[in-house]
Amino acid sequence: MDDDIIESDPWASDVGPRADAPPPASAAWREGDPPGHRSFLDIGDLALEADPLGTLPGVRLAYETWGELSAAGDNAIYVAHALTGDSHVTGPAEEGHHTGGWWNSMVGPGRPIDTDRYFVVCANVVGGCQGSTGPASPHPSDGKPWGSRFPYLTLRDMVRAEIALTDSLGVSSWKLIAGPSMGGMRAIEWSIMAPGRVRAIAPVGATAATTADQIAWSTSQLAAIRADPKFRGGDFYDATDGDGPHVGMGVARMIAHTTYRSEGELGARFGRAYQGASDPIGRGGKFAVQSYLEHHARKLALRFDANTYIALVEAIQSHDVGRDRGGIEAALAGVDIPALIVAVDSDRLYPVNNSELLDACLRGSHGVKMVHSDVGHDGFLVESGQLNAHMATFLASLD
Repeated sequence: MDDDIIESDPWASDVGPRADAPPPASAAWREGDPPGHRSFLDIGDLALEADPLGTLPGVRLAYETWGELSAAGDNAIYVAHALTGDSHVTGPAEEGHHTGGWWNSMVGPGRPIDTDRYFVVCANVVGGCQGSTGPASPHPSDGKPWGSRFPYLTLRDMVRAEIALTDSLGVSSWKLIAGPSMGGMRAIEWSIMAPGRVRAIAPVGATAATTADQIAWSTSQLAAIRADPKFRGGDFYDATDGDGPHVGMGVARMIAHTTYRSEGELGARFGRAYQGASDPIGRGGKFAVQSYLEHHARKLALRFDANTYIALVEAIQSHDVGRDRGGIEAALAGVDIPALIVAVDSDRLYPVNNSELLDACLRGSHGVKMVHSDVGHDGFLVESGQLNAHMATFLASLD
């Protein structure tokens, strides 16, 4: 769901497990693994919004930076990743990073978010599996992975951790917080939770509150993971390769990936074609679209963690900027900063009306900027030319 290295497979990788290797029980980054481009910050105990545990102790964030903070401190941009993303927003696949940057077309030298001009930061969210404290991290009481003991998180918890990182980096305010999907949702939360700390936002393919339809699609994904007997209630980290919950997580990914693409794109691209010469009509073959979804399921198993998938999907389900704030309109009424709201016209997961509501409620909105695509939600990755043009124009307006 998270980049444009190639159109059909945004997570293509030259680093990491072989494609034919048994999937690990968890592909989470662990202490002792190559750090790659990551830096680490220990922020201590993190207060939690909803979980009865109250706090998540000993939180560490993995983050990456590019460029230099200006003497005036006014050139910092935070890029917030989506569900299966991480801190590696730009750069090649390399030791420590199984995939190339998930927004390489947007972030880097000479690109709209120009790392020669801006100080760019991206952190793996709390609950993630690529260096930040998450379910695969050691529990402070016994050193074993948190697993089933990991608490419920909300997007607001993630933003609180990002605020702590902001303080540590000496950034008084972000020139811009931008991100797609879950990243865009956090950008919106930032504008409410930390007024004065963010001077503009750019939510792409996002929403002010997760809808019943979006919760319904994600609930089936969670059920698929939990139904896998190799999930073991969330305590699977000592399982051998091939004996983890990769089947359940793969089914979850297939459901999710279907919502990331459009009906029209899948039809035009695959139709009823067979995979190879094998006839699927009672003869054991597969339709091409089945093979496509299975491919994406396997690739996720080689770079992600099932408990993290659950934790982050539940956090997305929690998302409602109006919760305990008098509703969406009341919550956003006090936000008066420039906002670039981008929608993909064929997006069936976060349809255009989600962006139109943001536009209606945010006084600083520059209007809904449309990305025209047959692809669906993943248009924010595939249609980089259109999205880059919108971002470049918006950033120029902030100068």
